[in-house]
Amino acid sequence: MRVRIVVADQSEARFYDAEQRDAGLRPVGGLTDPLAHLHDRDFKSDRPGRVYDHAPDRGARRGATAHHGTGGERRPRRHEAELFARRIATEIQTGYRQNEFDRLILMAAPGFLGMLRQARPASIQSIVAGEVGKNLVHEAPRAVEAHLPADAFHARASA
Repeated sequence: MRVRIVVADQSEARFYDAEQRDAGLRPVGGLTDPLAHLHDRDFKSDRPGRVYDHAPDRGARRGATAHHGTGGERRPRRHEAELFARRIATEIQTGYRQNEFDRLILMAAPGFLGMLRQARPASIQSIVAGEVGKNLVHEAPRAVEAHLPADAFHARASA
């Protein structure tokens, strides 16, 4: 059974293949996103737009309309991380379609692991053998291997 291990963070993804749990990991590729290291301010040149609430009531002081900034939830760095998660998901799907592996293990920090879950297509869900919520992308392959789920290399019983 061929297992693909994807170890990723918001700026880098490493792909490994393994046949058995303690047989060693074989590097098979990777992706990087140089934009992930930029700050929010580097993605755009000015402040968020302004929103004005409704006009003041009759008799209220002129200029007393409340206003506030917009765009708090859609941060540029978060958006870039979501795009990178989609790139990783596309790479996984391509490898699976080319019959490069049978099962999949995802390893990423919990926040980015959630982005990977949302980005991966439903067709990949059935082959996910495990998920590890830990950022191990800068660790040696031996350290990654130590965090592999114990049952990831066993065939699932068909229901």
